Amino acid sequence: MTKQATIYKEKFNVDHRKAKLKRIDTFVADIQSPANMAQQSGRNGVQQASVDMPPAMAEVKSQSVDELLKEMNRMPLFMTSLDETDGEGGENVALEALKAMAYEGTRAEIAENFRQQGNECARAKQWTDAKEFYDKAIAALKGPQSQPDPDAAGPDVIDVELDEEEEAKKEKVIGEACYVNRALCNLEKKNYRSCILDCASTLKLNPSNIKAFYRSGTACLALDKLPEATWACDRGLAVDPNNTPLKTLSSKIATRKAYIESVEKARRAREEKAASERATLNIALKSRNIMTRTTSQPPDLEDAAIKLENAMDPSSTLTFPVIILYPSHSQSDFIKAFSEIEQLGQHLDYIFPLPWDEKHEYTLDNVEAYMETAAGGLIKVGKKMSLGKVLGSGKTEIVDGLVRISVMPKDRAADWIEEFKKRRGKAISYNKS
Repeated sequence: MTKQATIYKEKFNVDHRKAKLKRIDTFVADIQSPANMAQQSGRNGVQQASVDMPPAMAEVKSQSVDELLKEMNRMPLFMTSLDETDGEGGENVALEALKAMAYEGTRAEIAENFRQQGNECARAKQWTDAKEFYDKAIAALKGPQSQPDPDAAGPDVIDVELDEEEEAKKEKVIGEACYVNRALCNLEKKNYRSCILDCASTLKLNPSNIKAFYRSGTACLALDKLPEATWACDRGLAVDPNNTPLKTLSSKIATRKAYIESVEKARRAREEKAASERATLNIALKSRNIMTRTTSQPPDLEDAAIKLENAMDPSSTLTFPVIILYPSHSQSDFIKAFSEIEQLGQHLDYIFPLPWDEKHEYTLDNVEAYMETAAGGLIKVGKKMSLGKVLGSGKTEIVDGLVRISVMPKDRAADWIEEFKKRRGKAISYNKS
């Protein structure tokens, strides 16, 4: 099937733009005039330029270097930066002409023009520019076919036969090339999802496009989508079993898969070990009648924690993070690993004297120690009683994995206890040493 189509090539309205091109035409005519290029001999026989220069040349000579470069930059041939004006506040006629030419012809012709420009940029590794050209090519293929202008007339109107089937084949080939090349641009720019989508569009047009399989597989590998990467690679190798890039990609996918599996295996092993250690610790605490409780805002203890000497043996020695508070002076000391068999006095012996204790109130014989009970009261802690016995009394509890012990000078203890009871309304218990 064919249909009659009329293709137009836009021509410039010379009458409308003659004034804008007058300076360029005059410049060329004057340079080519033999009369204006006459030369005369000087006194030493060396030829010299005529005093009377062509008007256009005289005008150029009167311009500065910057003005001349600016003038040349408005000409597409010499353009180094985009200048869309003609220097008089209007459009750049020559530049507009080149722009118009880019959209002349059938969809296939327009798209092919942009594809070629995209290929040139891709060869220069100018991926952003190349992608823009491929975008324009694909947009041209999706756009409407050129329609004749009913107002156009003259020798520039050409009637041609347009074979729809042939045009469709051309558009399919060009579209396939544009999609797969744009996929390369997106791959280089690390736009992996866009690369995969372009490869999918390519494969819709040609299910055997090796480049599409390779590039989609590479993008999936970069995203760690290993099943998808494997599928793309396997499908590509099914089409071309000897394709070296696909074989290399397949090897990379296998290596990455093995690495991820090893990492996952190690993670599962760590989680299983941690779960087993937590279970063992819970057994150890329960067997010792030690109560624990957690809150929604636990303190940051870094790596300090309740631990067993042998994480897998509930009968091994327990250690606890302990904070010793001095409420009367708003001070504290932190003991990272306080063994269950150790006594409070053993630690106070090396902690005292305290650097801020100017009155020397804190001595081993002059202080008393207290802990809060699970019921909200206080229990007195004997300095010669092991921490394990205090915690296993069934009255105290460990909150957020941290043991809290308050130490007071004896002459301040009564007032502090009364203040505590007023705040809490609870009684005090005693554990004798």
